[in-house]
Amino acid sequence: MRIKKIIVLAFSYFFLLPIIHAQDQVVPYGLTVNLLSQAEQVYINGYPANIPLEKAVLGRENFQFTEISTPVPFFGWMVPVQGENTHQTAYQLLVASERDFLFKDSADLWDSGKVDKSCSANVLYSGKQLEPDKVYFWKVKTWNQHGEESDFSQISTFKTAKKLTDYATDRYPIQKQDEYPVKINRIGEMRHFADFGKAAFGRIRVNLYSDTGTDSIIIHLGETEKNGAVNRSPGASIRYSQYKIGLDRGWKTYVIAIRPDKRNTGPQAVLMPEYIGEVTPFRYCEVENYKHLLQEKDLIRETVFYPFNDFDSYFHSSDTILNQVWDISKYSIKATSFLGIYVDGDRERIPYEADALINQLSHYGVARDYSMARYSHEYLIRKPTWPTEWHLQSVLIAWEDYMYTGNTLSLAHFYEDLQAKTLVALSDENGFISTRTGKVTPEVLQSVHFNGEMRDIVDWPHTGILGLEKEEGGETDGFVFTDINTVVNAFHYRTLVLMAQIAETLGKTDDQKFYKERATKLKQSFNKYLFDNKRGVYIDGIGTDHASLHANMFPLAFGLVPEKQVDSVLNFIRSRGMACSVYGSQFLLDAIYNANDAGYGLQLLTSTSERSWYNMVRVGSTITLEAWDNKYKPNQDWNHAWGAAPANLIPRKLMGIEPLEPGFRKIRIKPQPGLLKSAEIKHPTIRGDVTMSFNNNPGQSFRLEVDIPANTTADISLPFYSRSQTTRINGQPVKYRRDGNFSVIENIGSGKWVFVVEH
Repeated sequence: MRIKKIIVLAFSYFFLLPIIHAQDQVVPYGLTVNLLSQAEQVYINGYPANIPLEKAVLGRENFQFTEISTPVPFFGWMVPVQGENTHQTAYQLLVASERDFLFKDSADLWDSGKVDKSCSANVLYSGKQLEPDKVYFWKVKTWNQHGEESDFSQISTFKTAKKLTDYATDRYPIQKQDEYPVKINRIGEMRHFADFGKAAFGRIRVNLYSDTGTDSIIIHLGETEKNGAVNRSPGASIRYSQYKIGLDRGWKTYVIAIRPDKRNTGPQAVLMPEYIGEVTPFRYCEVENYKHLLQEKDLIRETVFYPFNDFDSYFHSSDTILNQVWDISKYSIKATSFLGIYVDGDRERIPYEADALINQLSHYGVARDYSMARYSHEYLIRKPTWPTEWHLQSVLIAWEDYMYTGNTLSLAHFYEDLQAKTLVALSDENGFISTRTGKVTPEVLQSVHFNGEMRDIVDWPHTGILGLEKEEGGETDGFVFTDINTVVNAFHYRTLVLMAQIAETLGKTDDQKFYKERATKLKQSFNKYLFDNKRGVYIDGIGTDHASLHANMFPLAFGLVPEKQVDSVLNFIRSRGMACSVYGSQFLLDAIYNANDAGYGLQLLTSTSERSWYNMVRVGSTITLEAWDNKYKPNQDWNHAWGAAPANLIPRKLMGIEPLEPGFRKIRIKPQPGLLKSAEIKHPTIRGDVTMSFNNNPGQSFRLEVDIPANTTADISLPFYSRSQTTRINGQPVKYRRDGNFSVIENIGSGKWVFVVEH
């Protein structure tokens, strides 16, 4: 008798629950503990299961679930929008050791009582001591600005770890999902070629029949196809593998155990958990020497990823190229999350700070999850990589974590590490830092937890390595490395600015003053020694007159360029095109949009040249590449999230949705459409979804519809055409503040709003 596949139907439970909650609730929804919205979710060998957490803990062998590691967790929730300007004025939170207490609206561990505060995130537990290895239950209700009291939320559950610690970042287990081919072609009598539509990390499970039990088949897995078959020689680090199976008589289900790769399962790599098993990235599967008809339901890809809600975000515009760029970038964030930590694709499976920053911002742009970004960041603090700038990027990642979550615990716990990561110890009398002047001492390396040679990188790859010939320029635009490196010091300036803000946030006044003064001094030196006034551009460093794209885009991205010099720097940047890698493109587009050059930003995002995101689609990948094309990095892989920058550039810069205050307490909505006619987006935040759409008739009219979540306010930036323009909100004239080419309307509360500017 044929063995039937077991399908875990509870998969829908995990993903539909947030959607159900979001439907015009009059109670708090989207409850989180330690930033996790589904701490109660149970898994069976990676598959979501509809089993209460309190029952699952009794059968630990086959189950996985989240464990809360700290004795003082913090809670969060979303406030439902009930008309315009909805905001919370008070809350009551109950925590209990048994569900029955909460059914009676009581609690044996913590009843906060009515707390007259507006905070709906990062509310620290303040009840009786929690015990390790226990399941707890909680719920919350709120009061709004009219004094109206909500009902209590649904009950949420979490389990504490066997051993509790003062600080840790908790995560979900890795998840599996069964996926089937979108099509199978039978080729001749003995071969089937299956396409799953998109590449993913996973393994194959297949139902096969043998009359005699003496047959054997070959399964080919790969990321690319050639002439209707899996490409056996794809080149670079693009994946291909084959497996031979001897068939037993009758119908059987076979699981293909993926062979470990020596490099990406080595001592530096992050390993797959045992309950998941080894995986490989593939889109195509070819079954060779199988004479029976193979149907879609007989071929199952056990796809692996960190829990991800596809419905958290969407984007669609009038530009079909831009839509495809968004789709591949968003999907890349999901597909490359297979380890639960940001890694550099499949070749090494090692976290790098540069990957993590782009991954972090992009993850925030497409999903309401903050745990994977924080975990990756904190992993890298203790296990950093070699480039100078990437040590510095830890400070940038820490700040973005705070701005998107509003939570200070990581900042406080790693404060001294972040101070060291600024590399102030390498600075000279002008404020410049250098790794070439003998200041990288063992003590400095120890302070940043690094055992190796720290070197400047600028961009990657460099000339003459990884298969590039010496005449090929690499991705640094001919950058000339000197002792005082412009790119390195642009990053250093940014860390000083952010460390001053981190110190202020944590109440460290003396440190705030120190870093602020250092930033001011460096900015003065930077523009005195590194800016060529005659040409109006930044040079690569002291001791060279060469000016590269990188030496100009990083200062512009990080706020170093005086207002009067912005135009000349922008003109130079435009003249260089996309003379950087997919990593560098993050900072190039940040610079362009920060300088309000929406037209050029859109031009690069929608480019169809070889050095474009569309080229990744055109060559046949469904996950972003490590480089623009194989010839720019001959050993590149096809599953690298640092190529997915549009997943954050589109929501952050083109659509203009960014936190103005930590935890999205205040939001900036500053769309920069350029010539884009229309677009719509759903952007998840810790306080709820921002949805917006616009219709754009450049120079004549602009219509913006926006839905702002409760318990927030927003500053809205609209086009400024002229003083004679009319500006309306919900049909009524409204005052605005002019800021360059923008009309800014401040402190808009929650609810649905329609803004129209007409010239």
